[in-house]
Amino acid sequence: MVAKLTDVAALAGVSPTTVSRVINKKGYLSQKTVTKVNEAMRTLGYKPNNLARSLQGKSAKLIGLIFPNIRNIFYAELIEHLEIELFKHGYKTILCNSEKDPIKEKEYLEMLGANQVDGIISSSHNLGIDDYEKVEAPIVAFDRNLAPHIPIVSSDNFFGGKMAAQTLKKHGCQKMIMITGNDNSDSPTGLRRLGFSYESKESKVITVTNGLSNMRREMELKSIISTHKPDGIFTSDDLTALLVIKLISQLGLSIPEDIKVIGYDGTSFIQDYVPHLTTIKQPIREIAQLMVEILLAKIEGQKTNKDYILPVSLIPGSSV
Repeated sequence: MVAKLTDVAALAGVSPTTVSRVINKKGYLSQKTVTKVNEAMRTLGYKPNNLARSLQGKSAKLIGLIFPNIRNIFYAELIEHLEIELFKHGYKTILCNSEKDPIKEKEYLEMLGANQVDGIISSSHNLGIDDYEKVEAPIVAFDRNLAPHIPIVSSDNFFGGKMAAQTLKKHGCQKMIMITGNDNSDSPTGLRRLGFSYESKESKVITVTNGLSNMRREMELKSIISTHKPDGIFTSDDLTALLVIKLISQLGLSIPEDIKVIGYDGTSFIQDYVPHLTTIKQPIREIAQLMVEILLAKIEGQKTNKDYILPVSLIPGSSV
């Protein structure tokens, strides 16, 4: 339950007007009263709406975007399309980079609430945060189960993993592996792994810790390739696929003759600058358009579904 100004007043034993005066620092107030009100706000976790006083009931026309890593090519392109779509509808954006840090993400949520944003689009990787249940603003999630009432938009991760395995098999691979990051959440992204394993039950899925330095990550991946000696590799993202291709070359092996590689995401950057990579493409533009459409519907009080799944496609390249 989100604390209201009246709740603060009741706990502090003062009138709502007094609470408002403390927040706005207007008029004479004793230090005792100020202290009581501030302590009540801290106890209840109450955050004043910074824009409410000037907006006077009007929409802030602001949307908060919470993403784990804006350096990631996929997220960068998705955020770009979201900003474009939101601007078309008269909304500006506030971008928050959560960096997989629960404390940072919680503070961003509080900040967005304090600034009375009209809605939030999140691809948070810190699942299990109870704070999402407390947010009054409408929320739409990308590829994450944030809370039972929050709609999720994603691509068909299960079919994407299945398609990757089918493609490697079609090109003669008999000893395939999947390389993915550690995700101990119930993220829909885990469906890629399930789809791959469903299609190729004998294939191994190997986890590489996300927080490793570039040097350690390369060492881990090179060890995996040398130890398992696969003839086909599916990675859960394109950047890992590019690193795998680099390491395969360093090991004196050829692509696709010795090892075939498939990535996942299929951003415009990959299509333009690394066209030789075979990858599973997520429809980024359509994902952004759908998320904005759902968020605007929620802002207007319309009923929305829980899950929205968009189709993926295979972009062929010379890495298979």
